[in-house]
Amino acid sequence: MTNRVALVTGGNGGIGTEICKQLAAAGYRVVTTCVDAERENIAGWQKELADAGTQVDWVECNVADFDACATMAAQVTEKVGPVEVLVNAAGITRDAFAHKMARENWDAVIRTNLDSVFNVTRQFVEGMRERGFGRIVNIASVNGQTGQFGQSNYSAAKAGMHGFSMALAKEGARKGITANTISPGYIETEMTAAIPEDVRNGIVAQVPAGRMGRPDEIARTVVFLAADDAEYINGANIPVNGGLFTSF
Repeated sequence: MTNRVALVTGGNGGIGTEICKQLAAAGYRVVTTCVDAERENIAGWQKELADAGTQVDWVECNVADFDACATMAAQVTEKVGPVEVLVNAAGITRDAFAHKMARENWDAVIRTNLDSVFNVTRQFVEGMRERGFGRIVNIASVNGQTGQFGQSNYSAAKAGMHGFSMALAKEGARKGITANTISPGYIETEMTAAIPEDVRNGIVAQVPAGRMGRPDEIARTVVFLAADDAEYINGANIPVNGGLFTSF
């Protein structure tokens, strides 16, 4: 068991919630970010977890805004302590073919999914270096590896996340910091549940495992990478996709 502080951005999403639960079960003191606590009913989400025995704190922050992230970092450090495990899981989609994509939808996805990784990490990585320990896990996507129709913005952002992880791994390795990426395939969440059934069936037919993944399978990988003794795993991109995409 550990008493380290873990920050999960976008932790009240389908995958994020399970990450928070499993980190808390492993003994981490978990904090998540949300953009609008009232609109997202973060208090209700927190109570539901607490009723099931999981304690998660939260702080409002638009992770696409660098200054907001600096304020958030100060609040988290004062309330809970220095962040030693960071999971960048916040993300959105604004799908359209590139030749029809509005500039604002490109910008929104890049800012929320990619800029946020720098915005948040920048607030904590210096302290990790000073303390000689840090675990950074970036939640990307199989579509950052393969590309996807209608997702040039999303695919670009998710691919960029792993480039960031690789560079950060080199910078932090001798300071006890690891930076790794997890690239989920298609996971059972509210987002994929909204996909028309015939399209979902077509997706599953392409997955060698014969099913979509579960959020707990992503969370289990996060806990593995966050562990103190995972120091020699650094700069990796871990695919959790049921064999949908494999590379040498």
